[in-house]
Amino acid sequence: MKNNVLSVCKKIIDGILAGMLISLGGAVFLACIGFDPQAAFMRVAGALFFTLALVCICMRGYSLYTGKIGLLPEKHSKEDVSVLLLCLLGNAIGTVAFGYLIGFVFPNLGETAAGLCASKLTQGYGFGLLRAILCGILVYLSVDIYRNNKTSLGIILCIPSFILSGYEHSIADIFYFATANSVSWNAFGYLVMIILGNSIGGLLIPVLQLVRPVQKKEEDKNEAEAPNGSDS
Repeated sequence: MKNNVLSVCKKIIDGILAGMLISLGGAVFLACIGFDPQAAFMRVAGALFFTLALVCICMRGYSLYTGKIGLLPEKHSKEDVSVLLLCLLGNAIGTVAFGYLIGFVFPNLGETAAGLCASKLTQGYGFGLLRAILCGILVYLSVDIYRNNKTSLGIILCIPSFILSGYEHSIADIFYFATANSVSWNAFGYLVMIILGNSIGGLLIPVLQLVRPVQKKEEDKNEAEAPNGSDS
């Protein structure tokens, strides 16, 4: 029983730590776009600095929901699902806590976050879902490249790409809404939709990859059974 409690606490804390790092990356992004909203350079700089959050998360082995959801097709036991849900809970705790803290300490960032959140809500749930799916694909690729190739190049390329494209990242969005102190059923529904979109996007490539080997085996079998030549 004690070991189970300790295991649950560790999973939640790993999620909280990842949420804290996403918050720090989000704060830098808010500072950059708040400095001069019309300056494209500052937006690019903010997107690049935001990548430090995911690089640190991967290097430290913390748990980020949008990075872990892509593992579900390979590992989908009851334990794996519980880890994923505890990770999401920890991410939410970390981003909400740091979001309110940063909004309190830096009111100017809270104002920038409020403008950002207002624009997110005006786009509607449907567009938010589609943008979240695209974000999920890029986050999956960045983490998968890091995991398999031991390089941060995927993170440095994919993360700024989704930020500059206007795609939606659920954990970062939770931070922005907390920093803006934007609490409403509309905001809650929006965030649920973004989590769903990130989940679909994060699962898309690994699910399709599971289909590929089956098709290849069938093709190899057909080639092996085919005659080598013809007498005509």
